[in-house]
Amino acid sequence: MSSKEKPTLGGTRIKTRKRNIAAPLDPSAFADAVVQIYLDNAGDLELVARSIESSDLNFSRYGDTFFEVVFAGGRTQPGTLKPDEGECHPYSIIECEAKRDAILLSVIYIQKILRRRPFLIKNLENVMRRLLQSLELFEENERKKLAIFTALAFSQKLSGLPPETVFQPLLKDNLVAKGLVLSFMTDFFKDYLVDNSLDDLISLLKRGKIEDDLLQFFPSTKRSAEGFSEHFTKAGLVPLVEYNEKKIFEVKLKEMKSALTTQIVEESDMSEVIETVKQRVKDAKLPDIEVIRILWDVIMDAVQWSGKNQQQNANSALRQVKTWAKLLNSFCTSGNIELELIYKVQMQCYEDAKLMKLFPEIVRSLYDQDVLAEDTILHWFRKGNNPKGRQTFVKALEPFVNWLEEAEEEE
Repeated sequence: MSSKEKPTLGGTRIKTRKRNIAAPLDPSAFADAVVQIYLDNAGDLELVARSIESSDLNFSRYGDTFFEVVFAGGRTQPGTLKPDEGECHPYSIIECEAKRDAILLSVIYIQKILRRRPFLIKNLENVMRRLLQSLELFEENERKKLAIFTALAFSQKLSGLPPETVFQPLLKDNLVAKGLVLSFMTDFFKDYLVDNSLDDLISLLKRGKIEDDLLQFFPSTKRSAEGFSEHFTKAGLVPLVEYNEKKIFEVKLKEMKSALTTQIVEESDMSEVIETVKQRVKDAKLPDIEVIRILWDVIMDAVQWSGKNQQQNANSALRQVKTWAKLLNSFCTSGNIELELIYKVQMQCYEDAKLMKLFPEIVRSLYDQDVLAEDTILHWFRKGNNPKGRQTFVKALEPFVNWLEEAEEEE
C-alpha cells in the first residue's frame, strides 16, 4: 500500500511580534485644554465642572496636571510653582480671595470631579503634598489660602482625603525653622474650628499622626508650653491651649506614677521616696489632691493579691497601707486632702470586690497611723457627698465612729 505525502507550501513564514505603540505624553496640551474650559466658562466652577464631565480628556494619565491647573491656574514647571509655557487662567485657588466662601466653591467643585472620577484622589494627594512641601515659595496670603482650602477640604470630607499625606510633608526642618508651618497650622486650626468641634480636630490630628506633639510645628527656639499658650491664646484658640495644658498635665501625672511605682515595688527608702515625690510635685506644679490620688493608686497597685482566701488578701492590703502610711501622711497636709483620700478609698473599695469589706479596716488603719484625723472621718460619716457604696460603708464604719465619739466624750 503506497502512502502519499501531504503537499506543503513553499517558502518560509516570518512571525511578527505585535507591539504596543504608546502615545507620547503631552501634559501641555492637556493643561491647555483644561485652561480653555475655565476661560470659555469665565471661571464659573459649576459650568466648568459640567464641561469637564462631558469632555474626553485623559484624566487617568494627566491627573496631577489637572490639579496643577486647579490650584495654580496652569501647568507648573517641575520643582517650582512658576507657570510653565502654555495657557493660564485667573480663576485658580491661588488667585481667588483669601475668604472661606470663595475657596469653598473650589472645594465643592473638586468634590464633584472626584465623585465622577474617584481615582483622581491620589493625584490630589500628590499635588497637595508638593504644594505644602513648597510653602516657602508662596506669599503669605497664598499660604493662607492653602490653609483655608485644607481646612475646608477636611470639613467637607473631600472624598476621603487622608490627613497623614497632607500633614506629614509639613514637618520639613527648613519650613518649621522659618515659622511657616506654625503660621499655616494656625490658620488651618482657626478655619477648621469654624465648622467643627475641638474633639473633631483632635481626632483629625490623631489620624494624621501629629496629635502627640503639637510643639513640633514651632521653631526649635520657641518650643515650650509657655510659648504654645502665648501663641495660640493670641490667635484666639483658647480651647486648643486648654487641651494642650490638660495633655501636659496628664503626661506629668503618668511620669510621676511610673517613677513612684518603681520605687515602691523596689521598696526604696521612705525618705528617698518622699523627696522624689516632692521634687516632681514642684517641677510639674501638681495640685495636692491629684498627688494624694496617685499615691493611693500606686500603693494599692503594689499589693500582692496572691492570698488563697479573703483574709490573706485583706492582710496584704492592710500591711501595705501601714508600710507606706508615712508617705501618705507627708502629703495629707489639710482636712480637704484627707477627705479626698477617704473618697479615694471609698471608690476603690466600691469598685474592687476584694476590698469591699475592707473599708472600715483601712480607715481605722489610716487613723492609727495619723494619716486621717478624727474630724475628717466624722465629717465623711455625717456629710460625705459621694454616693457610691456610701450606705454600705457608713453602716460598716458605724462601730468605729461610735468608738470615736465615746472616746471624745470621755476626754
